[in-house]
Amino acid sequence: MKLAGKSDIGGGREENQDNYRASCLADGTVWAVVCDGMGGAAAGRLASQLATDTLENCFDAGLRGLQRGQERPFLQHCINQANRAIYASAKEVPENRGMGTTAVCCLVRNQELHIVHVGDSRAYLCRDGQITQLTKDHSMVQQLMESGKITSEEAENHPHKNLITRALGVEPGVIADYTTVPVRPADKVLLCSDGLTGVVPDEKILSAIQQTSFFAIPGVLVQEALRAGGQDNITALLIEIEQTED
Repeated sequence: MKLAGKSDIGGGREENQDNYRASCLADGTVWAVVCDGMGGAAAGRLASQLATDTLENCFDAGLRGLQRGQERPFLQHCINQANRAIYASAKEVPENRGMGTTAVCCLVRNQELHIVHVGDSRAYLCRDGQITQLTKDHSMVQQLMESGKITSEEAENHPHKNLITRALGVEPGVIADYTTVPVRPADKVLLCSDGLTGVVPDEKILSAIQQTSFFAIPGVLVQEALRAGGQDNITALLIEIEQTED
């Protein structure tokens, strides 16, 4: 497996509240996560840091003994642990009340991709010249589109484009969506924050992935977002699927 990632403060922020983490185990299992923090002062940065730290600890503790078929409850457990860590920390410091973070988290093993996510950070699959969004945003704009109140074109410039309806850490419990798809060698999986997808269309993301050597892709995607006037933090994390033995 190959891993490559990059995060950038963007054109209009005082600090980067995005965070990402990934690792490849000796047996070829890969886990990866992208978080986009929210909250006043440094609270958003703290929330995304707590989420990635907690998720990494969960993977370190639980992956090696994980039985096939237990990926979904395991990922849900990890997300719940991250939610509890952020919520507990926010209760301790009044200024951090209400802090939270998005999270898109994936596990690749036995030629299967497992994803849990909360918020509007996304996962994509790139295969055979096509890009497929694997997650559905937990956002106000997504709800408006699904109810038929706005079109996808109107959603691109909607004033509440960045308002999310779910986040880690803002409530004692959280509901995360789960998705699984089979993967095969040469597939690429992209995890990213809305600092990328909010300004760079899917077609341009695919074009950059197709025309760029693997380890340079995250940097090229960040530059695309900056050229498009991206003001938000920007994070792109790539996985390339390689042949593994079951």
